[in-house]
Amino acid sequence: MAIRVVVADDAFLLREAVMRLLADAPGIEPVTAVADRATLLATIDAERPDVVVTDIRMPPTGGDEGIAVATGLRETHPGIGVVILSQYAAASYVLRLFQGGSTGRAYLLKERVHHRGQLAEAVRAVHQSGSYIDPKIVEVLVEGRARAERSPLGALTPRELETLAELAQGKSNAAIAESLVLTKRAVEKHINSIFMKLGLAAAPDVSSRVMATLLFLAEADHAPPQDTLRG
Repeated sequence: MAIRVVVADDAFLLREAVMRLLADAPGIEPVTAVADRATLLATIDAERPDVVVTDIRMPPTGGDEGIAVATGLRETHPGIGVVILSQYAAASYVLRLFQGGSTGRAYLLKERVHHRGQLAEAVRAVHQSGSYIDPKIVEVLVEGRARAERSPLGALTPRELETLAELAQGKSNAAIAESLVLTKRAVEKHINSIFMKLGLAAAPDVSSRVMATLLFLAEADHAPPQDTLRG
C-alpha cells in the first residue's frame, strides 16, 4: 500500500510544491496539506497518515512547532514517521528532533525539496522506522569539528571519515557498504575503529550510533541557529 503523507507548511507555494513532488513519487500518496500546528494535529487524528512532512516553524508562534509536533507524536502516535523541513543547518535543531531517538525521524533542508529523490528517500526511511539527515548538515558538522583545535577527527583515515559522514546520516551498515562500495565486514571494522579513536562507547543499534555521532560532531557547533541559515 502507498505511504500516506500529510504536509504542513505556512508557505502556500512550498506546500503545493511538496504535494506535487510526493504525488509523482512511486508508492507515496500525499493526503492533504495544512498551514499551522493546530490544523496539523487535527488532521493527524482524522487521517492517521503514515508520515508527516512538516516545516520547523509554523503558526501560531513561528518557533519550533515542527519539532514540538514530532516530539508529541512519539507519545500519541509512535508509528507515524516525521520528516522535518528546515532552512537551518544547525546541530541544535537536529539533536532536539532526535532527543527521543532517531527512529522514524528525518531532518531535510528546504533547498533539497526540489530534489524529489531525496524527499522521497526521507519519507520512505522514516516509514520503515529508519532515519535520515541531510548530507549537507553532516558536512557542516564534520567541517566545524575538523577545524576545532586538536580535533580527534585528525586521527581518522580518509575512509573512516567517509564512513563517519555516512553513519551520521542514519544509514545502516548495509547502506554504508553499498554507498562506499565496501563489504559489510569492512564497514563494521571502520565503525569500530572510529568509535575507539573518538572515545565513543560502542552502540548496539543504528539509532544510538547516530545520536552518539551527532553529539560528538555537535560539540564544535556553538553558533546559534540564525547564524547557520542556508537558503
